[in-house]
Amino acid sequence: MRLDKFVCKSTELTRSDAIELIQNGAVTVNDAIVTDEKTQVHENNTVTLQGKRLSPRPFRYILMHKPAGTICSNIDEVYPSLFSATNIEHSEELHIAGRLDADTTGLVLITDDGHWSFNITTPTQHCEKVYRVGLSRPIRGDEAERFKQGILLQGESKPTLPAKLDVLSPQEVLLTITEGKFHQVKRMFSAVGNRVVALHRERIGEVLLDVDTGEWRHLNDEEIASFRS
Repeated sequence: MRLDKFVCKSTELTRSDAIELIQNGAVTVNDAIVTDEKTQVHENNTVTLQGKRLSPRPFRYILMHKPAGTICSNIDEVYPSLFSATNIEHSEELHIAGRLDADTTGLVLITDDGHWSFNITTPTQHCEKVYRVGLSRPIRGDEAERFKQGILLQGESKPTLPAKLDVLSPQEVLLTITEGKFHQVKRMFSAVGNRVVALHRERIGEVLLDVDTGEWRHLNDEEIASFRS
């Protein structure tokens, strides 16, 4: 991780304070002064701040039930951040592994481990995301095959990866995808002549949403490991 992030993760310093100390020569990496905050360091490096060795806090892995009307951001913008009503400490260190739109609800995974989240968000890892989708009009019947073959979305040069559609009722379906293009689910149904009126993510990989709206919990060891295999 970047040196300034390493310092913040090992102390109570803000990002700006950490950068100032680094640039002023207060930080060493393997006994050498480093003044570039962008320098990449690892946990096996010896990093000191003003002579004291730093040890970063353990990585965190969190499941949250995102409410409607919140955004997947660390700060409030037009809509409040999904962290705004939680008591998660050092939320500025965290990022969301696969964001949801403001009006979309459901499962989000949150971490400060970039290598771990890579396996969730990168299409080549084939991590399944399952959405419950409410539609404005009944499906026609050919959508499952079209999604399986891939849909060429407006503005894209390549079709979507194969997706699985399970029909629950004429206007409610489960859609399983393994990528996360911008507004992908909404754009897929728009491409087949329908409109999404409700969108809720129920599962990512093997992890199911099991907390109430707005609540969160830490993932267990088995859930964490499921994204490393």
